[in-house]
Amino acid sequence: MKRYLFFGFFLVAMLLALAGRLIPHAPNFTPVGALALFAGMYFARKTKWALALPLAVMFLADLAIGFYDTKLMFVVYGSFLFYGIFGLLIKDKKNIGTITLATLAGSFLFYLTTNFAVWAFSPWYSHTIEGLMLSYTMALPFLKYTLLGDLFFVGVFVGAYELALRLIRQRELKLSLTKLFTP
Repeated sequence: MKRYLFFGFFLVAMLLALAGRLIPHAPNFTPVGALALFAGMYFARKTKWALALPLAVMFLADLAIGFYDTKLMFVVYGSFLFYGIFGLLIKDKKNIGTITLATLAGSFLFYLTTNFAVWAFSPWYSHTIEGLMLSYTMALPFLKYTLLGDLFFVGVFVGAYELALRLIRQRELKLSLTKLFTP
């Protein structure tokens, strides 16, 4: 039962992440980072799948949206890979603190790496420390939406899944007690 629950949740989360990239949204307010973190936390026995499926969602969305500079895409995909790795790191220590910390780590790593890549690989900013700082400064509104989106969608994915697990455990306990005390 729990296995079907997980696959159902993960399928819905993947579809939401795909839709979240395809429909109009605030910049960087998407469920992809949350999907990767969720996959790392709960799909841990199949590490390759946990890390690959969120990237597959990104790739499918990019097929529809369009591709961009290969070097920048590599950094973006790599950043989402780290969300999954953060999920793997906390899978045995899940609590609100570790989940929040992993979410924030993913958001800030995404901000730092992708904006460094924009500075390094594009002509938009001078290749000086001032240019790098300008790149980070100009991206602060995107960081806000990344943080809000990641915290919101991680809360939805993890909260809904944990609630469903708790309800299943309560039902199983009730059934066990009923069998135990029924003549």
